[in-house]
Amino acid sequence: MEKPQYEKTTEEQRAYAIILDWGMKLGFVLLLITFAVYMLGLVPAHVPVEQLPYYWAMPAKEYLHAANVPHGWGWLSLTGQGDFMNFIGIAFLAGVTIPCYIRILPILLKNKDTVYSIIAVLEIVVLVLAASGILVSGH
Repeated sequence: MEKPQYEKTTEEQRAYAIILDWGMKLGFVLLLITFAVYMLGLVPAHVPVEQLPYYWAMPAKEYLHAANVPHGWGWLSLTGQGDFMNFIGIAFLAGVTIPCYIRILPILLKNKDTVYSIIAVLEIVVLVLAASGILVSGH
């Protein structure tokens, strides 16, 4: 008799999957809530919905200037606006991989899995640097 699929996974795969599953669910709930707040007009938008078609035709750099939107992590200052609240869930989902790698690193070290431990550390460092905005190009 064949083993059930979950018994074929490693400890670090299960640990990663648990964090990813909870992170995905929490991120999805954040997206639903913030989108509902925006669509119901419970919080005013930074860019009113009726003005959106005007901005759609603009290149990103022109849009940011015309709509008075800060670049990079500057959007955090606008999270009190209905249209920018949605970014909270998006940023959360984009960052879920980092705690996943942090969670499996002790398991990899315990198992003396040197190559994968190094890869996990490098993944954490690169993702944190990328998220921080330190690694930028195209300016």
